[in-house]
Amino acid sequence: MFQIRVHGRGGQGVVTAAELLSVAAFSEGRHAQAFPSFGSERTGAPVVAFCRVDDSPIRLREPIVDPDAVIIQDPSLLPQVDVLAGLKPTGYLLVNSSRSWAELGLDAVVAGLPAGHAVAVPATALARTHVGRPVPNAALLGAFAALTGLMSLAAVRAAISSRFPPDVAAGNGAAAGAAFDAVIAQMEVSNRA
Repeated sequence: MFQIRVHGRGGQGVVTAAELLSVAAFSEGRHAQAFPSFGSERTGAPVVAFCRVDDSPIRLREPIVDPDAVIIQDPSLLPQVDVLAGLKPTGYLLVNSSRSWAELGLDAVVAGLPAGHAVAVPATALARTHVGRPVPNAALLGAFAALTGLMSLAAVRAAISSRFPPDVAAGNGAAAGAAFDAVIAQMEVSNRA
């Protein structure tokens, strides 16, 4: 079973991101579940959502405490919430940022993960370009597909299209594709190094 925890703030599409991951996985013949956990239900408050993907039916219903992957939609949470709690030593880390790991204070964490298991992508900037709004979730889903290989970009785009009207889906699909390409390019550069 692959377990994903998504951290962000209310209004960033954290819950939608987890749901779309589960839809993408389901469309590729896997079992999936997604559910949120709210502290304070208001815009800007920290929000966490969970997604599990497996080849067998999923019977667990509790929050994910030992994730295989952590997606951080808002890096301002880093000094406020222990978003990396329980991340497996072989896990994946995806952060919405254009800053370096050192600037984010994550260089030691990234050094402890396997090569190619951590990536930062400017998802908010990609969303502004392709969607016209600073909602990073769709871009992060494309980046997640590239980083982990858990699902295809086509499945992510299909999940987005199933959730949103065509005009909204088109922009979000483009943001997902741009983030996917950015992660692939980063991985190629790091493989050459």
